[in-house]
Amino acid sequence: MIRILIADDEPMIRAGIRAVLARDPGITVVAEAGDGRRAVELVQSHRPQVAVLDIRMPGTGGLEAVAEIRRIVPGTGVVMLTTFGEDEYILRALGDGAAGFLIKSGEPEELIAGIRAVADGAAYLSPKVAARVVAHLAAGGAGAGAGRRSGARARVEALTGREREVLGHLGGGFSNGQIARRLGLAEGTVKAHVSSILARLGVDNRAAAAVVAHEAGVVPVPSGRPPREEG
Repeated sequence: MIRILIADDEPMIRAGIRAVLARDPGITVVAEAGDGRRAVELVQSHRPQVAVLDIRMPGTGGLEAVAEIRRIVPGTGVVMLTTFGEDEYILRALGDGAAGFLIKSGEPEELIAGIRAVADGAAYLSPKVAARVVAHLAAGGAGAGAGRRSGARARVEALTGREREVLGHLGGGFSNGQIARRLGLAEGTVKAHVSSILARLGVDNRAAAAVVAHEAGVVPVPSGRPPREEG
């Protein structure tokens, strides 16, 4: 059972999220909060596998909460809920360790897929979010954008062939177990590849590596709905 915390300052939004998650018998909501400070407290007491945070809330928002949660309870993955026009916040949250980003107006199935992916240890970027992040990185102008894409490709070219394959699937939102099955590798081998990829790309987490993968154009699979883990 995947234990979830929901944090949003709007009760109706929390109720909607709870109703969507109730469709999946493998997910249970163990706590709710109306602000980031309370979310941090509840994560400490309930230890959910995933915290779903609104990126902006009055007082202590999701941006402040994600860094605190990752510092205090690193075993809890964080999924951020966002709207368009918040690209800079997304980049900041990536740097603070958020593992997933979903658009509030997205399909209900995407919320479940994103939570399951993050619970499995994968990064999950809604395709719309990934596109917005890449577009934001390129917003300094066509030349600057081309330079960033070229830089991302150069960083990826420094990886081994197998690491590039793993990175592509990581960018597609797949967990280590799923990548292992797709590439015919042991899960421990994939985990070692992921650690090497993060170090060689100079990023701190899978979500940041996924952005590099998208920017470099090495994602060979649809990133919107990774398949569930078997068993």
